[in-house]
Amino acid sequence: MTEETVTVVYKWTAKPGHLSTLTEIYKHVTAAMEENEPDALAVDVYVSDDEGAIYVRDEFANANAVGFHLQQTAAPHFPKLLEVATPGAFYFFGDVPTEMQAAVKGMGLVAEFSGHVSGYSR
Repeated sequence: MTEETVTVVYKWTAKPGHLSTLTEIYKHVTAAMEENEPDALAVDVYVSDDEGAIYVRDEFANANAVGFHLQQTAAPHFPKLLEVATPGAFYFFGDVPTEMQAAVKGMGLVAEFSGHVSGYSR
Protein backbone atom coordinates (compact mmCIF):
# COMPACT_ATOMS: atom_id res chain seq x y z
CA MET A 1 0.00 0.00 0.00
CA THR A 2 1.10 3.57 -0.59
CA GLU A 3 0.78 6.73 1.44
CA GLU A 4 -2.25 7.65 -0.70
CA THR A 5 -4.13 4.45 0.13
CA VAL A 6 -7.36 4.86 2.09
CA THR A 7 -8.80 2.00 4.14
CA VAL A 8 -12.40 2.11 5.34
CA VAL A 9 -13.64 -0.26 8.05
CA TYR A 10 -17.26 -0.37 9.15
CA LYS A 11 -20.14 -2.47 10.42
CA TRP A 12 -23.78 -2.85 9.43
CA THR A 13 -26.14 -4.51 11.91
CA ALA A 14 -29.09 -6.23 10.26
CA LYS A 15 -32.57 -5.53 11.47
CA PRO A 16 -34.24 -8.70 12.80
CA GLY A 17 -34.69 -11.28 10.04
CA HIS A 18 -32.66 -9.34 7.45
CA LEU A 19 -29.10 -10.68 7.75
CA SER A 20 -29.38 -12.74 4.56
CA THR A 21 -30.72 -9.71 2.65
CA LEU A 22 -27.86 -7.60 3.98
CA THR A 23 -25.26 -10.14 2.89
CA GLU A 24 -26.88 -10.41 -0.57
CA ILE A 25 -26.73 -6.63 -1.00
CA TYR A 26 -23.04 -6.71 -0.15
CA LYS A 27 -22.40 -9.50 -2.65
CA HIS A 28 -23.81 -7.16 -5.31
CA VAL A 29 -21.80 -4.18 -4.00
CA THR A 30 -18.60 -6.25 -4.01
CA ALA A 31 -19.22 -7.48 -7.56
CA ALA A 32 -19.94 -3.94 -8.76
CA MET A 33 -16.76 -2.66 -7.14
CA GLU A 34 -14.66 -5.40 -8.73
CA GLU A 35 -16.16 -4.76 -12.14
CA ASN A 36 -16.39 -0.94 -12.18
CA GLU A 37 -13.84 0.42 -9.72
CA PRO A 38 -10.24 -0.23 -10.79
CA ASP A 39 -8.96 1.84 -7.85
CA ALA A 40 -10.85 -0.26 -5.32
CA LEU A 41 -7.90 -2.45 -4.42
CA ALA A 42 -9.57 -4.90 -2.03
CA VAL A 43 -12.85 -5.60 -0.28
CA ASP A 44 -13.41 -8.05 2.55
CA VAL A 45 -16.87 -8.72 3.99
CA TYR A 46 -17.22 -10.78 7.16
CA VAL A 47 -20.51 -12.04 8.61
CA SER A 48 -21.17 -12.40 12.33
CA ASP A 49 -24.21 -14.62 12.77
CA ASP A 50 -24.02 -14.07 16.53
CA GLU A 51 -24.31 -10.30 16.14
CA GLY A 52 -26.51 -10.36 13.04
CA ALA A 53 -24.01 -8.06 11.41
CA ILE A 54 -21.43 -7.71 8.68
CA TYR A 55 -18.01 -6.14 8.99
CA VAL A 56 -16.44 -4.62 5.89
CA ARG A 57 -12.91 -3.53 5.00
CA ASP A 58 -12.50 -1.54 1.79
CA GLU A 59 -9.07 -0.62 0.44
CA PHE A 60 -8.84 2.22 -2.09
CA ALA A 61 -5.87 3.55 -4.06
CA ASN A 62 -6.64 7.11 -2.96
CA ALA A 63 -9.34 9.48 -1.73
CA ASN A 64 -10.63 10.04 -5.28
CA ALA A 65 -11.39 6.32 -5.47
CA VAL A 66 -13.34 6.58 -2.22
CA GLY A 67 -15.35 9.47 -3.65
CA PHE A 68 -16.08 7.54 -6.83
CA HIS A 69 -17.22 4.54 -4.77
CA LEU A 70 -19.52 6.60 -2.57
CA GLN A 71 -21.14 8.39 -5.52
CA GLN A 72 -21.31 5.62 -8.11
CA THR A 73 -21.50 2.26 -6.34
CA ALA A 74 -22.62 2.85 -2.76
CA ALA A 75 -25.28 5.51 -3.38
CA PRO A 76 -27.72 3.30 -5.33
CA HIS A 77 -27.58 0.61 -2.60
CA PHE A 78 -27.79 2.97 0.36
CA PRO A 79 -31.61 3.28 0.60
CA LYS A 80 -32.06 -0.52 0.60
CA LEU A 81 -29.26 -0.92 3.16
CA LEU A 82 -31.03 1.50 5.49
CA GLU A 83 -34.25 -0.52 5.12
CA VAL A 84 -32.61 -3.73 6.32
CA ALA A 85 -29.74 -2.60 8.55
CA THR A 86 -28.32 0.06 10.83
CA PRO A 87 -24.88 1.44 10.04
CA GLY A 88 -22.23 1.54 12.74
CA ALA A 89 -19.32 3.96 12.75
CA PHE A 90 -17.20 4.21 9.61
CA TYR A 91 -13.45 4.48 10.20
CA PHE A 92 -11.40 6.08 7.42
CA PHE A 93 -7.66 5.47 7.59
CA GLY A 94 -5.62 7.68 5.27
CA ASP A 95 -5.72 11.17 3.86
CA VAL A 96 -9.33 12.11 3.17
CA PRO A 97 -9.96 15.73 2.09
CA THR A 98 -12.06 17.91 4.36
CA GLU A 99 -14.77 18.26 1.69
CA MET A 100 -15.12 14.49 1.44
CA GLN A 101 -15.25 14.18 5.22
CA ALA A 102 -18.13 16.67 5.25
CA ALA A 103 -19.91 14.76 2.45
CA VAL A 104 -19.63 11.47 4.37
CA LYS A 105 -21.02 13.08 7.50
CA GLY A 106 -23.72 14.71 5.36
CA MET A 107 -24.89 11.21 4.44
CA GLY A 108 -25.81 10.82 8.10
CA LEU A 109 -22.97 8.42 8.84
CA VAL A 110 -20.98 8.44 12.04
CA ALA A 111 -17.43 8.65 10.74
CA GLU A 112 -13.95 9.05 12.11
CA PHE A 113 -10.95 10.06 10.02
CA SER A 114 -7.35 9.21 10.90
CA GLY A 115 -4.16 10.08 9.02
CA HIS A 116 -1.31 7.62 8.64
CA VAL A 117 1.53 7.92 11.13
CA SER A 118 3.57 4.73 10.87
CA GLY A 119 3.51 1.15 9.61
CA TYR A 120 4.78 -1.25 6.99
CA SER A 121 3.55 -3.84 4.49
CA ARG A 122 5.29 -7.09 3.57
